[in-house]
Amino acid sequence: MLKKIFVTAYCGLAVFLMSFSTNNTTEKPSEFYYQKPTEVTWKLLGQIDFVKKKNPHYGEVMYPMINGTLKALQGKKIKASGFIVPIDSKSYALSKNVFAQCFFCGNAGPETIMGIKFKGNTPRLKTDTYVTIEGTFRYNADDIDDWIYHIENAVITHQK
Repeated sequence: MLKKIFVTAYCGLAVFLMSFSTNNTTEKPSEFYYQKPTEVTWKLLGQIDFVKKKNPHYGEVMYPMINGTLKALQGKKIKASGFIVPIDSKSYALSKNVFAQCFFCGNAGPETIMGIKFKGNTPRLKTDTYVTIEGTFRYNADDIDDWIYHIENAVITHQK
């Protein structure tokens, strides 16, 4: 009889303690771990203004003023498409335009290019390959020696 009382008390205590669990078992695991990326277009990236400010190294320069929509995407998963432009032997950028018309060579502005930091090893890519990339969005409004836009932990999801 004493053994039945202990078993009943133990089971009751276990049920009571499990009711305090923070694990929500109704949530699907795939929804928990997968955040659908927001598609970022070059039109949205181009909605940017610039303001003149003093820089201790360069004098008066133009600093970007990031729009509110892009500010809200800081640190969020995004998807963007564009052309691969090599920066050096180990890094690439995503460009709105092909290499011959990109920010460096053509009349495009700095808002038409995004720095890419790949998740894992950097793949070997050909210049002007059109790709779709998913990754974490980061903007830069303060360091004029860096890209305005970045896509970090980048993974190529489509390539032409």
